[in-house]
Amino acid sequence: MTDATRGEARRITAGVDTHRDTHTVAALDATGRVLGSETFAAKPEGYLGLISWLRAFGSIERIGIEGTGSYGAGLARHLRAEGLVVVEVGRPNRQARRRHGKSDPADAEAAARATLSGEALGTPKSQDGAVEVIRILRLQRRSAIGARTKAANQLHAVLSMT
Repeated sequence: MTDATRGEARRITAGVDTHRDTHTVAALDATGRVLGSETFAAKPEGYLGLISWLRAFGSIERIGIEGTGSYGAGLARHLRAEGLVVVEVGRPNRQARRRHGKSDPADAEAAARATLSGEALGTPKSQDGAVEVIRILRLQRRSAIGARTKAANQLHAVLSMT
């Protein structure tokens, strides 16, 4: 008897391989069978398409994302705002990547499998609050120090030429 004949929605676990311009997502059912993979634009319209694509397979249980602190930050925020469970997935080890090949769909599937197995349980950074403000201030300070050093070096070079 299938999930549909029992009146239950199929539970979906997804994994996302993030990049600057696109995100590739893979969907697995509860037994780990690959239902598909697709690539979406890394912008709000793409996030909506990603969610819609996953929901066509069934009920989304959780989504594992690589890089929630960088390229996947916007997607993670959007998914949490939609009430979905998001987990941080670490990069797969290099031996596994060499064995299974490197491609965006393969990386997305690996993220989904890590999420399904419970290996990936990290809570993504919320990127708000006092900690985020301090991180931004430290980043700006580091940039200002670098600019100051560069200006001082240029001034020194000009003065030593005369």
